[in-house]
Amino acid sequence: MLEIYKSSEQRDLLCVEEISKGCWVNMVHPSEDEILRVANETGVAVDFIKDALDDEERPRIEKEDGMVYIIVDYPYITHDESGFPIYETIPVGIIQTPNCIITVSLKETPVLNEFKSNRVKEFYTFKKTRFALQILYVISIYYLRYLKQINKKTNEIERELHQSMKNKELYAFLALEKSLVYFTTSLKSNKVVLAKIMRFNYLKMYEEDKDLLEDVIIENTQAIEMAETYSSILSGMMDAFASIISNNLNMVMKFLTSITIILSFPTMVASFYGMNVDLPFQHNAYAFILAISMAVLLAGLTAFIFWKKKYF
Repeated sequence: MLEIYKSSEQRDLLCVEEISKGCWVNMVHPSEDEILRVANETGVAVDFIKDALDDEERPRIEKEDGMVYIIVDYPYITHDESGFPIYETIPVGIIQTPNCIITVSLKETPVLNEFKSNRVKEFYTFKKTRFALQILYVISIYYLRYLKQINKKTNEIERELHQSMKNKELYAFLALEKSLVYFTTSLKSNKVVLAKIMRFNYLKMYEEDKDLLEDVIIENTQAIEMAETYSSILSGMMDAFASIISNNLNMVMKFLTSITIILSFPTMVASFYGMNVDLPFQHNAYAFILAISMAVLLAGLTAFIFWKKKYF
């Protein structure tokens, strides 16, 4: 999909057909023809566009022939077969040319939808540096937003695990822990890109742009700290619940073993008095009651001893 937007004099965002100076070219899983068109009309390298479409591409920044190539990771949500949310990251390419700015992504992202719906303040397609920094800022905001959702989901699953230990909740914990690993790795890679933008003259920035970049770095650092904190908490909870499950299993096994020992005494007494040999009191009218009483007495005494020792 290829979309071209341009800010009007009335500050409205218009969808146009041709690539012109001051426009924003948004490419979402573009076809080969769309890639070639943008490359021919803007002079952007085809290889870089295709790099941004590789979901394994790492964040980086390059400057070549007056163009700035930026790749960063942004968060997005998918769902598994049961509808449980899975948080992952995927690259987005930001290309600043002398005449326009280009964004390239493999999937539709709510980050860029914020700009398409004109919900970002002071957003203009012709302010290329500020637009690029605004994209980075919104990406950081979405990381923080999704991290809060992960934390909320973790608390919900923890409450469910307190009531019943099921594999479903444990698998959900594993999925969230995996998401936090993705987030931490991507955020740290994005941090390197932001640091390069700050130290080197990749983008021509005014004072307000530098302030915005500092805000992006602060939000990104906060997201890293939150991701690492939540990851540590989640790992600790996983270890704790694993110990609880193991302890519960030991308690169940101890209880079943105690019951087995207790029930073995009636079986043993019945086995002795079921033999085809002469037995004490076998001709007594109360022999059956005596046998039952002896079995109950032994089982009860054993149960009392186990109860005192807190075996169950």
